[in-house]
Amino acid sequence: MSTTGQITVVGESLVDLVWRTGTGTVVPHPGGSPANVAIGLRRLGVPVSLITAWGDDAPGSLVAGHLAATGLDVLRAPADSGRTTVALAYVDDATGSARYDFLAAWDPRTVAVPDGTVLLHTGSLAVVVEPGAARVVEACRRLRGRPGAAVAVDLNVRPAVQPDRDAYRAAAERIAAAADIVKASEEDLAWLYPGQDPGRSARDLLALGPRLAVLTRGARGATGFVPGAEVSVPAPPTDVADTIGAGDAFQSALLAALLAPEGGTTGVRIPATAHDVEGVLRQAVVAGALATTRSGAQPPDARELRAALAANGTTAATAGTAGTTGTFGNA
Repeated sequence: MSTTGQITVVGESLVDLVWRTGTGTVVPHPGGSPANVAIGLRRLGVPVSLITAWGDDAPGSLVAGHLAATGLDVLRAPADSGRTTVALAYVDDATGSARYDFLAAWDPRTVAVPDGTVLLHTGSLAVVVEPGAARVVEACRRLRGRPGAAVAVDLNVRPAVQPDRDAYRAAAERIAAAADIVKASEEDLAWLYPGQDPGRSARDLLALGPRLAVLTRGARGATGFVPGAEVSVPAPPTDVADTIGAGDAFQSALLAALLAPEGGTTGVRIPATAHDVEGVLRQAVVAGALATTRSGAQPPDARELRAALAANGTTAATAGTAGTTGTFGNA
């Protein structure tokens, strides 16, 4: 399945050591939010490249094998430390929610975005862990200046890698100001802006320069904000196995919905009205819900997403996932 544009994802690949409550066993799973988003896009039939880094160590071997098996176009950036990031994910079996601790390394020497990229996505550790974060921000600024191109970021806040709230907030606002689309969860914004309504915080991020801000609300769905309008979409009910990778699956489907339709104008089409935002969010919340029904980061493929959308009375919003192509303003 082809589209008119190319998405490039830049950010960390890592190993999640998943520790479930009530067990004494830790199970390694290759992951990392940006890597998961890239895998999700590939499963949806969208051309995508992943710029990432890992070390020549035992976790790195697991990452390398995992990425090779996905068939992704992977651009391994040279890095200084030679270490692979490891995350310890504590999963509560009662709720499926996870909390994380990190042994983090993110130090690519260069971030070379391929020619032909029309949408650059990043987020999570890659936008806060230095020295890589500064190089990612610069790459976003360069790409954003190209006609028809756009930058998307998922803040995916992980206080364990930067417990200084003021420093983390500054990093989040720096990358938001370099983006056209910014996504964050209620938990992200509650930590960054304690005591403030997350909806207001999302609008504050929008005021920094993006054209679309998305606030995810877990089982309650998501809200999208564009200048002059906002719209909320509920999530379909699901039997939750765990929430690992749900936000990444949401982001993959959101990004897929922003590509211009086949035969149309090359580039990214960002929704400018409440109606258009609703169409994009419906695809994203269904993808996120599907990911919660299985353990670990396992985003849906195009067939699964089409079927789930049809069951919810919705058609796909992008050529990458087939079905009806959405028409968005502000190309």
